[in-house]
Amino acid sequence: MNLQTVSEEALRLSVGERASLVQRLLDSLDALPPAELEQLWLDEAAQRARAIDAGTVQLVPADEVLRRARALLR
Repeated sequence: MNLQTVSEEALRLSVGERASLVQRLLDSLDALPPAELEQLWLDEAAQRARAIDAGTVQLVPADEVLRRARALLR
């Protein structure tokens, strides 16, 4: 079974079942060994750096992020 098939099947579940599945998947990530988690974060950082270098993402200055976050908290 491939990811596309699993995704399609999961989307047919009820809201409660989908929420339960999401929690189980998240819990499975928390159970990874520290070295594997570190490698996943390094891979993610490298992917984001490549996207920045390629210009395929729009960077947002920190002060703008803080302004938006504060506005949401009001």
